[in-house]
Amino acid sequence: MAIRRVASAFAFGKSLIKMVTGWLKRRPPKMKAFLSSIAVMLIVLFLTVIHFNLFIASEICHYLGISILIYKLVKERTCAGLSLKSQELTALFLAVRLYCSFVMELNLHTFIDSATLLNTLWVIYMIRFRLKSTYMIDQDDFSHVYMIAPCAILPFIFHPRTDHYFLYEYLWAFCVYMESISVLPQLRLIQNMMFVEPITAHYVFALGIARLFNCTQWALQLLGTHGGLLTFMAYDEPWPAMVLISEIVQTFILADFCYYYIKSILGGQVTLRLPSGVV
Repeated sequence: MAIRRVASAFAFGKSLIKMVTGWLKRRPPKMKAFLSSIAVMLIVLFLTVIHFNLFIASEICHYLGISILIYKLVKERTCAGLSLKSQELTALFLAVRLYCSFVMELNLHTFIDSATLLNTLWVIYMIRFRLKSTYMIDQDDFSHVYMIAPCAILPFIFHPRTDHYFLYEYLWAFCVYMESISVLPQLRLIQNMMFVEPITAHYVFALGIARLFNCTQWALQLLGTHGGLLTFMAYDEPWPAMVLISEIVQTFILADFCYYYIKSILGGQVTLRLPSGVV
């Protein structure tokens, strides 16, 4: 009897999803975009109401995104459309953040970052060695130097002030700045190709959602202090302002891509094609 109830509930859920999906497909594009925006806001609101840490949600999204890439590499045996440089920069800031986390604040973030770093290193290994013949090296042409150099210089000026040694404060600031621009090589490769196959698009969209969660958490903190945090950032400690700016930069970097991703998914397109100059 219990098995029948479970099967009946599963069948009902499946038919309900099919009905809702069919209804959405018949809506005009603007209505689909509007409904998607409402859905994202409701998800964020729900996580806020249950007091779920959106920073944790952001890290989970990043982990899920890199897990999608692993599925792509195993299932399709190709790394076409993936930026090795972006993955290397991601591994760099994750390794630095993980080191700082062990020293400064060993917690749940440490565990999630460890899992994400291991997955990222595995993706790098697959691109560099196992699937090297499918790597689009001519399209992955964004230079590391232009990204690492400013991220290495800024921490000397803007870094957190804690009870730890300056080295840890510097490294923490470095990984924050590096994370904010690590996706640029991937977006540049997408720009060169002018289209994105589905699994890579899912990965980049997951990064966009992660940034949305982070920015939302910061916005909630600003609202919770009734402007006190803004005053603190303006006069006493510029580091939180730099973190917020870094989050906003990465969110805007991914905003256009996420818009066209949602538009493509709701339009039933398998491959995401981007107009010139989007990323």
